[in-house]
Amino acid sequence: MALDTTALDSKVPVGPLADKWTNHKFDVKLVNPANKRRFTVLVVGTGLAGASAAATLAELGYKVVCFSFHDSPRRAHSIAAQGGINAAKNYRNDGDSVHRLFYDTIKGGDYRAREANVHRLAEVSADIIDQCTAQGVPFAREYGGLLDNRSFGGAQVSRTFYARGQTGQQLLLGAYQALARQIHLGNVEMHTRTEMLDLVVKDGRATGIVTRDLVNGEVRSWSGHAVVVATGGYGNVFYLSTNAMQSNVTAIWRAHRRGALMANPCYTQIHPTCIPASDDFQSKLTLMSESLRNDGRIWVPKNADDARSPDQIPEDDRDYYLERRYPAFGNLVPRDVASRASKKEVDAGRGVGPLKNGVYLDFADAIGRLGRDVIEERYSNLIEMYDRITGEDPYQVPMRIYPAVHYTMGGLWVDYNLMSNVPGLYVLGEANFSDHGANRLGASALMQGLADGYFVLPYTIGDYLAGLLGQPVVPTSDAAFAEAETNVADMTRRMLSVKGTRSVDYFHKELGKLMWDNCGMARSTESLEKNLSEIPALAEEFWNDVRVLGNDESLNQSLERAGRVADYFEFATLLCHDALVREESCGGHFRVEHAQEDGEARRDDENFAHVAAWEWTGAPSAPTLHKEELVFESVHLATRSYK
Repeated sequence: MALDTTALDSKVPVGPLADKWTNHKFDVKLVNPANKRRFTVLVVGTGLAGASAAATLAELGYKVVCFSFHDSPRRAHSIAAQGGINAAKNYRNDGDSVHRLFYDTIKGGDYRAREANVHRLAEVSADIIDQCTAQGVPFAREYGGLLDNRSFGGAQVSRTFYARGQTGQQLLLGAYQALARQIHLGNVEMHTRTEMLDLVVKDGRATGIVTRDLVNGEVRSWSGHAVVVATGGYGNVFYLSTNAMQSNVTAIWRAHRRGALMANPCYTQIHPTCIPASDDFQSKLTLMSESLRNDGRIWVPKNADDARSPDQIPEDDRDYYLERRYPAFGNLVPRDVASRASKKEVDAGRGVGPLKNGVYLDFADAIGRLGRDVIEERYSNLIEMYDRITGEDPYQVPMRIYPAVHYTMGGLWVDYNLMSNVPGLYVLGEANFSDHGANRLGASALMQGLADGYFVLPYTIGDYLAGLLGQPVVPTSDAAFAEAETNVADMTRRMLSVKGTRSVDYFHKELGKLMWDNCGMARSTESLEKNLSEIPALAEEFWNDVRVLGNDESLNQSLERAGRVADYFEFATLLCHDALVREESCGGHFRVEHAQEDGEARRDDENFAHVAAWEWTGAPSAPTLHKEELVFESVHLATRSYK
């Protein structure tokens, strides 16, 4: 590892925290409406961040070219989010405020996020709800007509707006309708079943992308004045996760290889309420919304050998371990805390279910207190989903849950304007690193994606584009585009020419096992060094023995997966390297050597209160580290406690 001591410029405005965003919006350069039509912006990804950004930029007058590898923008993985979206409206009159949402988010991220970005997120949260309500998003409402709120982990107020267990779907449909309107008006040129495979950089600026048409195999270049990447997270590097199977790291990894810094890749979120794996042949895990922890109580039998049906185990023989260890927050502790607590119980032999790999989430008390009708109204689609998958009725017996990889807080480094260190390359939503620190509070992903797309990028992108006024886009006949297309073709040819004996999925599964076993909920020097030794060996085997059927001139999902898994090998090496260098425990990054006596995470603020941003040097094992020191002016660094 090399260390570059040049400090990264986050471009955070000066002045009081509460005034930074307001003042910055006045200070940025503007592009007048007539001139906006002279700029072309490429938007990659159509989840909440990408769809909202594409729709808003087009509404403002920019020419937008949008890309999705799905058959429709509305199939983006944002649709899978269940529980809700946070906003500091204080409808419950329970003490919420912009500052409290800001503080809860900073604390929830274990003080590893940039203050200014998080405060801006809290500021615009209320505007997001108003925007989505105006679009027709059917948020739940109370009897009096006000939008309803429920609680989520990491907060002691009710600030989470929701649409049953389908919040992500409803929000995405709202953003998609806004995007579809702009497509109809001719302001957005939409390309579905199209995957970004390289970023084109000329004279240090992002000037375009190279894509592959996933139906006919055509490789093509696209030029723009700016590139916006909003392609989600990299959780599938672990193979089993709650992510859609197509979710991947390729777009941001290819941008990283072109010079964009990758920040905090070791920050991976483990979600505590997923349906446990039932065999070794699963390809993904199913999420049960964190909202269930509002009314469900988590427990295990006190006796590890208790073979009784859970509904037959009396209260005295149950250990409600979250309520016991964290009385102030109980079952609503943040996700990383709840996940490690469940792992501790299962590792101690108190796991439940056929494979002893779960804990119970029990609604009996809530049903007795509120009635089954109320629980059905709140969670019926989630309970239905669980029943269909497991054949067990949660109204009669408790759910079985266990932690699984869910969200990734790392991503490409961006400044306050959401621009990467490569001028002209903007990164939104889960694809960037900026707002969640070492652990994301539940219901904040939807908030960040829509904040970035609706309310941040539309202001900040003009500051960059104003300096390009009068300049045409770089023609796709330029040598920079030709070189990028050649790079894509060479990699494709290499994968097709191996003609080995093992499937792509075999290698992905083997990589995922290494990552989960050695860089999952618990990490150590020994386990990380093991991965850094074994992952390159597995990658070498991949390039010598992978079998990719078909050709590159038609639909070829084996080829698609091979490219993504190849990127995962390089990315996994960086992730483990980042985890090894970060000699502390914080949020979802838990180093067993750095724990307090009671097993809680122990930070090292003196040495690690910074963003670790890695530069590609041509070899995954030899990246260069850049640091952005985190400055806390409005919150005091403190040991995170939910007791």
